[in-house]
Amino acid sequence: MTTETLTPAAAPTTATDADWWRSAVIYEVYVRSFADADGDGTGDLAGVRSKLGYLKDLGVDALWFTPWYPSPLADGGYDVSDYRAINPAFGDLAEAEALIRAALELGIRTIIDVVPNHVSHEHPWFQEALAAGAGSRARERFWFRDGRGENGELPPTDWVSNFGGPTWTRTTNPDGTPGQWYLHLFSPEQPDLNWDHPDIRREHEDILRFWFDRGVAGVRIDSAALLVKDATLPEVPENPAPGEHPNTDRDELHDIYRRWRAVAEEYKDTPVGPRVLVGEIWLPDSERFAKYLRPDEMHTAFNFDFMSRAWSADELRASITTMLAAHAPVGAPSTWVLSNHDVTRPVTRYGRADSAFAFATKRFGTPTDLALGTRRARAAALLTAALPGSLYLYQGDELGLPEAEDIPLELLHDPMHERSGGVDPGRDGCRVPLPWAGDHPPYGFSTPQAVAEGAPPEPAVAPRTWLPQPGDWAAYTVEAETADPTSMLSLYRAALRIRRADDDLGDGLLQWLDSAPEVLAFSRGDVVCVTNLGSRPAALPAHRDVLIASAALDGGLLPPDSTAWLRPALDPA
Repeated sequence: MTTETLTPAAAPTTATDADWWRSAVIYEVYVRSFADADGDGTGDLAGVRSKLGYLKDLGVDALWFTPWYPSPLADGGYDVSDYRAINPAFGDLAEAEALIRAALELGIRTIIDVVPNHVSHEHPWFQEALAAGAGSRARERFWFRDGRGENGELPPTDWVSNFGGPTWTRTTNPDGTPGQWYLHLFSPEQPDLNWDHPDIRREHEDILRFWFDRGVAGVRIDSAALLVKDATLPEVPENPAPGEHPNTDRDELHDIYRRWRAVAEEYKDTPVGPRVLVGEIWLPDSERFAKYLRPDEMHTAFNFDFMSRAWSADELRASITTMLAAHAPVGAPSTWVLSNHDVTRPVTRYGRADSAFAFATKRFGTPTDLALGTRRARAAALLTAALPGSLYLYQGDELGLPEAEDIPLELLHDPMHERSGGVDPGRDGCRVPLPWAGDHPPYGFSTPQAVAEGAPPEPAVAPRTWLPQPGDWAAYTVEAETADPTSMLSLYRAALRIRRADDDLGDGLLQWLDSAPEVLAFSRGDVVCVTNLGSRPAALPAHRDVLIASAALDGGLLPPDSTAWLRPALDPA
């Protein structure tokens, strides 16, 4: 018996090439940590290209690359110094174009990150602004302001950075005296752009065309709700009304994304198909969130609410219901994701007493039960893959990698660690290079450096990866998990194969089914998904077949922390 039906309005029940993004499986590639082809310990585009067969076999429809541009890496590449080039550590533009083509030949599209809120402090525009001085036209592209106080010694506002601490840094004049302040909602190495300036708008539309011309199928828009600021720079109210926050979710943003959508529409009839805009939008107000997904703005946006919820039937059902209801008025599909390059990996997170995620609560030494976390992560993998919309998968989650929590402090790169005063381990633990094969680091991630021609032969020495890999990851390698039919990798491959073959999965209807309080049960056409989040085995609804289960059934019952996909029993009528 069904109790509720949820569906995005006017959404097709099956995907076509024209709307591939509505039900796509999209794999996030953090290039530095995916695969290293040149043996220097840092991942590169040639490494990704060498693993396209693996990604095809996994069953993904698109790759989302975190920033691959030149960058001083003050924030993992989200401080961009040149949007039309490739970080030399990863390769060059020709390598990127070859990768885009090779992936598309396998039916895999490419999505890239665009970071419009800020640039690197090494970007030519910012360097020009520093040199030009106060009152110059070059500084109008950014947020340079005089300080408050008798001598300008106080920052223009008391806004708080997304990384913690102040959002303003004071410059120094050529004569050594203190100068103006500039705004950065993230680190000082990431000065915010002034989106009231026409140069900024033209430049980013040109950047979109630059990459669309090279076959990129879409862009993921970083910090998409932060671009526009109230030019009067008021302080943040204690409880700002919708649209009244001075630097977040300003109404003027929608004009920007309508222009971007128009650029994307210029390419809809090309062989690559529609170009897609995907927003990174962290907003608690679901109505405000949905406005970005109107038919003339973005195609989809990340659903961070689901990823942040605790392992609880009530919590997860509330998130699913809320997200589908928020998307319905605008006819957009939801997105589902368990983690990304910023978030503690599911295997670790779900094994903790507090299995929700919040940046403010990350601490060193938090206990975790990896066996419990792994069971829950397997169940969560099937649950998310059965939900209507598109599915995002962060590299390494298909291997069940835990968070790497023993990285020496002196090797941590993430600015969130330093800015927390050392109490937050930062995000490096989910960014450790992937293990591919073998029983010791670098687990096939890097190939040994080639010996120069004419040099005496020496034993091959495995390179040191840019972040150290744990010494006990041999069981997590692609090689080991491919040989194990019960592994996380085997589970993901099987689930994505079923999802691709069954038109009832992906975009479309969801119908909640009656179930016990700690059980989530819903149907997707001729597929029923049941997740047991309780502490006791749960009875399954009448069914004629088990398509896949995250754990072996126990006398026909679904064990705790498990998910099964079923074919429902045939109606006797």
